[in-house]
Amino acid sequence: MLNGKKIIVVMPAYNAAKTLKKTYEQIPRDIVDDIILVDDRSSDETVKQAEKLNIKTFIHEKNKGYGGNQKTCYQEALKLGADIVVMLHPDYQYDPRLITALSSMIASGVYDVALGSRILGGESVKGGMPRYKYYLNRILTFIQNLATGKKLSEYHTGYRAFSRKVLTSIPLNNNSDDFVFDNQMLMQIIFFNFKIGEISCPTKYEPESSSINFKRSCEYGIGVIFTIIQFFIAKSKITTINIFSEEKAKINLN
Repeated sequence: MLNGKKIIVVMPAYNAAKTLKKTYEQIPRDIVDDIILVDDRSSDETVKQAEKLNIKTFIHEKNKGYGGNQKTCYQEALKLGADIVVMLHPDYQYDPRLITALSSMIASGVYDVALGSRILGGESVKGGMPRYKYYLNRILTFIQNLATGKKLSEYHTGYRAFSRKVLTSIPLNNNSDDFVFDNQMLMQIIFFNFKIGEISCPTKYEPESSSINFKRSCEYGIGVIFTIIQFFIAKSKITTINIFSEEKAKINLN
């Protein structure tokens, strides 16, 4: 706990058997109250590895996609009474030791959301980020900052911490089950006026780390552009957009 806030780490997993142990071992247990792993129908031994580590594990009977996995992660964390939920990829791309810093930003009451940015510090390409992903990241982030009026260093990190209020307020269940879920979620957070903070997070692209290919990256980019257009339409009140609707499809805690 931090400042009396219960902290739960969630790990959306798919074929993470080779990296799960070293990710888990660096999670700061002095402040983390519980750890949840949701396995999205992995074809390797992710579940067996999680069981060896005594991680609380939930298994999808069929693959629901990256976004669908996160929906389950947040639902189960909230059911366990989380005040702060940190999403950590179990592929060791993001440094688990920064969980304390991310959680502190929210536990202090200063921010509602904290992001681990791969761009701050200028080491993302040196850390192994493919150049096409770096440039796509910079272009999309520039466009999104123009659209939202924010000055975030990136909108595409997968290392994030959220307050309970955020997760129970935004319409997460209206979002895609695919990779664009992350971006839709961040745009919702901005749309509903929650406060976002960032810290620098070094990038580690190892052979075992998960990464979407060029084709999937392009599909993600198209999804991001579409989300920006939806954000603009919703902000302008031209018409109702499902993912920005006041008729919120909240997480089911029953």
